[in-house]
Amino acid sequence: MVATNITWHHGAFTRDERQKELSQKGLTIWFTGLSASGKSTLASALEQHLVSLKIAAYRLDGDNIRFGLNKDLGFGPEARTENIRRIAEVSKLFADSTQIAITAFISPYISDRDAARKLHDDAGIPFVEVYADAPLSVVEERDPKGLYKKAKAGEIKEFTGISAPYEAPVNPEIHVRTHEVSIEEGVQIILDYLRKKEYIPQL
Repeated sequence: MVATNITWHHGAFTRDERQKELSQKGLTIWFTGLSASGKSTLASALEQHLVSLKIAAYRLDGDNIRFGLNKDLGFGPEARTENIRRIAEVSKLFADSTQIAITAFISPYISDRDAARKLHDDAGIPFVEVYADAPLSVVEERDPKGLYKKAKAGEIKEFTGISAPYEAPVNPEIHVRTHEVSIEEGVQIILDYLRKKEYIPQL
């Protein structure tokens, strides 16, 4: 049932006022890529680096979110779309509070990522898509959780890259080929972009 008779309550601060008081700009950095592409590792390393610079950042990881907020969702197409819709809403709230929301989700469908972007665009909040790109052969070889092996054996249904599709970004803000660069180099690529766009302070 869709909620009715509700009203959005504005806070005492506008977003611009809050950003000025806290000396930080809010945005969402949206990592997408196949399982074992390195997106969670990159996202975690980026979060650590930003916090070490005294920049408020928080990482929303795909597996972690399914332990709580999205524990009622499966992995079929409709459930995947709802999973991303919820995360887009949560990350927008984080970013609206002036934090840097870092999401690490396979988010396999272009339409779902576009919907997440539009949600931010409509709110005037920056949305940075990061494509953690590694060939299927590489991620299958990495396979730290043994998921590809199970998927090929038919033990996991609707597994992205094997029995379910992954639609790669067409024009992401940042494209990190994780099989060609180190984690440190990948993080630096992202930091360089954030500084160029003046989302974070220059060194």
